Amino acid sequence: MKRVAVLTSGGDAPGMNAAIRAVVRIGAAKGLEVVGARHGFTGLIAGDFIDLGAREVGGIIDRGGTMLGSTRCAEMRLESGQDAAIRQIRQHSLAGVIVIGGDGSQAGSLALSRKGVPVVGIASTIDNDLPGFDITIGAMTALDTALQAIDRLRVTASSHQRAFLVEVMGRDCGFLALMAGIAGGAEAIVVPEAESSPAQVAEELRDAHRRGKSHAIVVVAEGARSNADALAHYFRDYAEHLGFELRVTRLGHIQRGGPPGAFDRLIGTLLGAAAIDYFDSDNHGVLLGIAGGAVAAIPLAEVARGNKPLPPGLLQMAAMLAR
Repeated sequence: MKRVAVLTSGGDAPGMNAAIRAVVRIGAAKGLEVVGARHGFTGLIAGDFIDLGAREVGGIIDRGGTMLGSTRCAEMRLESGQDAAIRQIRQHSLAGVIVIGGDGSQAGSLALSRKGVPVVGIASTIDNDLPGFDITIGAMTALDTALQAIDRLRVTASSHQRAFLVEVMGRDCGFLALMAGIAGGAEAIVVPEAESSPAQVAEELRDAHRRGKSHAIVVVAEGARSNADALAHYFRDYAEHLGFELRVTRLGHIQRGGPPGAFDRLIGTLLGAAAIDYFDSDNHGVLLGIAGGAVAAIPLAEVARGNKPLPPGLLQMAAMLAR
């Protein structure tokens, strides 16, 4: 019986557990034995494995985070760490590895694949920054979490005639900020892909006040040059010119937590099942994600080509909607 390892790596994302569950149960249905590497590549390098069967993954589909634990493993960037992982793969008679994670994790997948290890990656990151895919595991739940926070802050902003600056996660990708800003009716959106200066954001707030708005929401991506710290510092010096009293809220890691929504449970399940199909047919060295509403695969090497662009025209549309 073939044995395959599954691991979750990098930042946790809602829906990872759904993918693990599908890998284990579809794998068992196809005659594969599945083990889990605890704490990502760290566990793979250390040989820290647990046997996973249908019962071990029961009741996890609605849980956030990852039952296997996760780390950002610096050792996997080194030849010595990669070789240690390969030794454990051989010692435990593993036919290959399924890696659930984002771009840093899939760089580890690529390193192993280039050394002859059969690897199938599953795209999972709330940042939704992997090229070649429309959406990744965790992004929609993180977006819903951000939107719920914005909706609540707008109620307070309206009651007190304030402006709220809301910083969302996403690293160097503005997907979460842009989509949350559009869905939340933000008066201004700041993303790394189209930088706005603090003076430009201040002018958008002044303009909203002149048009008679009683409150305002600014959504900013953490990776923007004019992030929450930069904007708050600028606004402290020019507060009297904004028209609104300003408050700052950083959502931070709250966007990673909580149960996954229906969409992330579904795509986690679809991608986990597809990973077993790809592995079982000796089709590896690929990363799986959702594109065009269906499971799609790209070579692992393509993950290294950089962040994907934001959908064209949406920033301009957001600006028009804010008027």
